[in-house]
Amino acid sequence: MRLIGVKQQGSHYTLEVQEGKKPTPAEHEVLIKVAAAGVNRADIFQAEGIYPAPEGASPVLGMEVAGEVVALGKGVKICRLGDKVVALMPGGGYAEYAVARESEILPLPSGLKEVQGAALPEAMYTAYLNLFEIGQLKPGAKVLVHGGASGVGTMAIQMAAVMGAEVFATAGTKAKCKAIEALGAKRAICYKDEDFVAVLKKAVPEGVDIVLDIVAGSYLEKNVKVLAPRGKLVQIAVLEGSKTEINLAAVLMKNISITGSTLRSRSILERHEITRSLYNSFWPMLEAGRIKPVVDKLYPIAEANEAHQRMKANQNIGKIILTF
Repeated sequence: MRLIGVKQQGSHYTLEVQEGKKPTPAEHEVLIKVAAAGVNRADIFQAEGIYPAPEGASPVLGMEVAGEVVALGKGVKICRLGDKVVALMPGGGYAEYAVARESEILPLPSGLKEVQGAALPEAMYTAYLNLFEIGQLKPGAKVLVHGGASGVGTMAIQMAAVMGAEVFATAGTKAKCKAIEALGAKRAICYKDEDFVAVLKKAVPEGVDIVLDIVAGSYLEKNVKVLAPRGKLVQIAVLEGSKTEINLAAVLMKNISITGSTLRSRSILERHEITRSLYNSFWPMLEAGRIKPVVDKLYPIAEANEAHQRMKANQNIGKIILTF
């Protein structure tokens, strides 16, 4: 089969189409003929050598795919040959064939194409886990989403809004701000032109209940400032850096909770439970068109380098997708 391999060039890398052995599904796994794979910033970090795949996972990049089930491992009970599915996986998605555990596979929602389905798993799992299970989002909550135009951001905005939250979000351009307001954000803040702390202090004097942050660094202290008493800061990435200083007195006085979260490192059981809860809560909304995947741009696998460059340059609104 064809797959995308990483060729290291000093401190840089290039992606190239290579030939590899088609994987065989193990017990409780299925083999998927991949039609499309989602691109994630974690793929870039893995290619750079700073975020290795979990032990036992495929070293091939790619954590989410959409395609057709073409082989079943022993013990598979629900999936059937020919099923159109989307899947979350710890690795192996940048290939014509990929294996995934049955417990982390969901049906392609009716009315969606496979290139749209590939935009769902990582973004929806991440948004669901961090906003609803960790953040305990309730109707009427006020939420701030940083990186609102990212794949996770565009989905988090929609999922929070459809559940009755009042959503604020940051993005780097006016075009991105316009796009995420169309998705349900009450107010998008262009962080290059505006101070989000000042904007939120005026719009929500009492503070927001949840901050979903991918930036870290200097944003930590600012996030504490905009949180309401007993608010929650959920950190899901550290794009500006993992080290910073903060006055913990404000955290104590406000009774703020600061949590960190990654999806890839969670146990099989945890990922299965998230899958079931996500399916029961939000798959009907996908089917009904109340929320939708936001696809930024499609790239054939031969143009995987260009896909990564677009993400590195923060040009995307929504998910970048590789097609096979």
